[in-house]
Amino acid sequence: MLQLIRCGYNIVHDDGFTINRTYGSGDYLFLLFRSRVKIRLEEQLIEADRNTCIIYRKGSRQWYQAIEHPMIHDWFHFDGPEVVDLFERLGLPFDTLIHVHESFYISKKISEIQETLIHNGRHRDELLDAIIRCLLMRLADMQHRFKENNHISKYYEQFVALRNEIYNYPYVFYTVNELAGKVNLSRSYFQKLYKDIFGVSVISDMIRNRLDYAMYLLSNTTYSIRDVAERCGYANDVHFMRQFKKFVGLSPSEYRCSHRAGEQAGKLTASAKQT
Repeated sequence: MLQLIRCGYNIVHDDGFTINRTYGSGDYLFLLFRSRVKIRLEEQLIEADRNTCIIYRKGSRQWYQAIEHPMIHDWFHFDGPEVVDLFERLGLPFDTLIHVHESFYISKKISEIQETLIHNGRHRDELLDAIIRCLLMRLADMQHRFKENNHISKYYEQFVALRNEIYNYPYVFYTVNELAGKVNLSRSYFQKLYKDIFGVSVISDMIRNRLDYAMYLLSNTTYSIRDVAERCGYANDVHFMRQFKKFVGLSPSEYRCSHRAGEQAGKLTASAKQT
């Protein structure tokens, strides 16, 4: 199990703040720089950009200095007998600057680590282990994806923002041409990049997002099938029903009935346990 030693989220320091630990901090240290810093690596002084991280190996020298006011960074110290094997399996390097393409996600995970630590719940240690592993696996996944597909790094942030827009508005009908225009790319190149980045075609992704929203509405509201279709961006409820059946394997009515049957069975089981 990975053990969290201490954690800091959204930590702010004045210009000129310096850390200099000749033999490290006695544990492993994950740092996400959200402002520019100077950092010393192998006796070289390097300027690290915002949204850069480094994971110090136990015993490595730690030297970094703020060059932007204010200095903002997230960090956590951790340890455990599995650390080296885990990093080898994930292909993550120690003592190396890594550009973080999803810095918001990594920062959010560190916030989650801090919150879990503060709450001190019954399963705190297991939760902290799981969150740290999730963060490291996501970071490794990002690095491998960009290493194998260097051409996507230029557009990655734009595509993530675009996908968030699609997911936030499942009822809006987007054409591929409109989406490609938002990132100033041709239709064919846009579709290729979308598949390279997310592992799914943009059309399939939009359909799945709409149907996920439809399943939520069918499970949690009393809207008619026609109303559900309309709220998910379908102008024709017959088309909605055919597409739902194709992708989900049940008609909307069958899905709603099966969900309610499952809920009822759950209630009966809970009632039986109480008695």
